[in-house]
Amino acid sequence: MRRVRLVLAVLAAIVFVGPAIAAEQVDLLLVLASDVSRSVDAAKFKLQRDGYVAAISNPRVIEAIKSGPHGRIAICFIEWSGVGAQKVVIDWMMIDGAKAAQDFAGQLDEAQRSFADRTSISGGIDFAMTQLERAPFQATRRTIDVSGDGTNNSGREVTAARDEALAQGVTINGLVILSEQPLSWNADHTNPPGGLDVYYRNNVTGGPNSFVMVAENFNTFGQAILNKLVAEVAAADGAQHTAAAQ
Repeated sequence: MRRVRLVLAVLAAIVFVGPAIAAEQVDLLLVLASDVSRSVDAAKFKLQRDGYVAAISNPRVIEAIKSGPHGRIAICFIEWSGVGAQKVVIDWMMIDGAKAAQDFAGQLDEAQRSFADRTSISGGIDFAMTQLERAPFQATRRTIDVSGDGTNNSGREVTAARDEALAQGVTINGLVILSEQPLSWNADHTNPPGGLDVYYRNNVTGGPNSFVMVAENFNTFGQAILNKLVAEVAAADGAQHTAAAQ
């Protein structure tokens, strides 16, 4: 009898504790997936990283976050390069105001660069999907934000990774960083026919309210990522569009 009472007590505890440990609701699960392939040299990497750091804690982003039904989102920051070269730089953090955003930005500012390999956008998307599946928060909106300066040249077809993500209700947005000078060793990688923004729109992005934004070069990346974060958090526009950083 004592053993039976113990089992019943454990079951009762599970019943009562279960709802208390349920995943916390947020308005958006957002994976920021940053390209750190070898076409991104040290100077470009710094501009890109500084752009993310500044944008995440910008008052416009905080205002957009706090205007949501729950007033909070969750962000995970990853870096990706070639096949098998993906890393969680900042794991899932809930952002519900300026302090949390500044904490996230501070950690990101201090993190070391992860890779400098080839460009597997498909690997980046697949890795981002893994992070969404293990997120300790719940949201009706799940978005992968892919920033990059070149086409997929490593791993499986990027359209296959994109289509699998879209089938699970995930939105993929793109931030294209245009290169002023084509690569001497592979001009079509950073400057494909029709433009990198068209490539992203046709092969990388998709899902509800998806869009591509363009940074004319790495120097305008900071403004572009700020505009992009505000648009992603607010989900203000239901149409695909291209916007250039001013």
